[in-house]
Amino acid sequence: MTKDEITQWALANGWQMMDGFPSLTKPSAPYPAIVRLVLKATVASIEIKKPAGKWEKVAGESYGKITADPETGMPGGLGLATISGLTLLMQSNKDRQMMARMGGMKG
Repeated sequence: MTKDEITQWALANGWQMMDGFPSLTKPSAPYPAIVRLVLKATVASIEIKKPAGKWEKVAGESYGKITADPETGMPGGLGLATISGLTLLMQSNKDRQMMARMGGMKG
């Protein structure tokens, strides 16, 4: 997958751009980000914000080794499905975005 493909997947699956990175937030606090995808020239990595405020890299891989899951499109090779709580956090962020869009639609 390319940087653009990963970004498109992330934004379609509950991530939002914050401070220049596709990011996830706590369900109870839409800011600041607590997880972010750092997409550099040749590698993508996942970073989680520690309570002290520093970002810690928890996974990373070169774009050439990241492939989309044929069923979900989820980028494989970054550990997105195996990092504890990340799938639930993505779903929570996606649900919150959908509810915000629905709340903004007045008929």
